[in-house]
Amino acid sequence: MLNFTPNSIKMSQDLSTELKIKEAAKRVFMAKGFDGCSTREIAKEAGMNVALVNYYFRSKGQLFQLIFKAALEDFMLSMIDVFSTDLSLESKMRIFIEREYDFLTKHPEMPGFIIGEMGRVEGCGGENISWMKDKMDETGVFQDILKAQEEGHVRKMDLLSIALILMSNCHFPFLGKPFVQNALHVSDEHYEQQLVLHKQYVTEMMINYLFITK
Repeated sequence: MLNFTPNSIKMSQDLSTELKIKEAAKRVFMAKGFDGCSTREIAKEAGMNVALVNYYFRSKGQLFQLIFKAALEDFMLSMIDVFSTDLSLESKMRIFIEREYDFLTKHPEMPGFIIGEMGRVEGCGGENISWMKDKMDETGVFQDILKAQEEGHVRKMDLLSIALILMSNCHFPFLGKPFVQNALHVSDEHYEQQLVLHKQYVTEMMINYLFITK
């Protein structure tokens, strides 16, 4: 027989309430950004009053920091998982691009939210960028690339340029979707089909350009 104490019931209710607020805040922040919304809008989205939101999270700023950090971790998780494996560098690159497109297809709003808010909201820049770099350093991928370059397997170019090429080819199709669709009169269905092909083009382009076959 289950025996729920008042404390355990309250704890469960608190967790449920916190989760509802976080989920509501995520939807609102993703749609409008930090400056474009109020605590009242988040409370309304969660079906609660402002006082309750403030009770659990004290301020809109504190709630935003939690949502932003969680979004950044989700965004980075696949990259870190792939580069932490013992696979070859070429295999890692292929899997990374595949997963990046799959993730962004499900969460197309993510790169715009992170890039836009990181440069606009106080506290989202330095610490989070350091966290990202530390996590990537731990995978050893930067050292692997430098070693492969010295051995003549990878084209010699700086790591920043490699990162920019990868990011622009993986992220712009999602960041630029509204512009491309309007400019070229492309339907949602056609654009989604094109993304599947584009993922293949990007993969082969990156592999053929970066990796040197002898």
